[in-house]
Amino acid sequence: MGKLCSIAEQAVREYILSKVPSKRIETLNISVEAEGAKPVTLRVDMDIVVSPLMKDFDVQKLVDEAVEGAFDSAEKYLRGLTCHLQK
Repeated sequence: MGKLCSIAEQAVREYILSKVPSKRIETLNISVEAEGAKPVTLRVDMDIVVSPLMKDFDVQKLVDEAVEGAFDSAEKYLRGLTCHLQK
């Protein structure tokens, strides 16, 4: 499950940095945990603080979209494993 968590964490980080310049991010902590086998439960926790210069920026929307991307990446990874195991 470590690889799955790394993939999801990387997806979150890449998405956020594609939307917000790193110099405008004061804090970015991401934690991803996976439990179970079938079904897999994926939990993404994020602590993000952006610069006060971005006062009109919708941080909640950014977080929601980043987490959605993490779930999509995790699902693709798991589907790839399933296909590989069935061969």
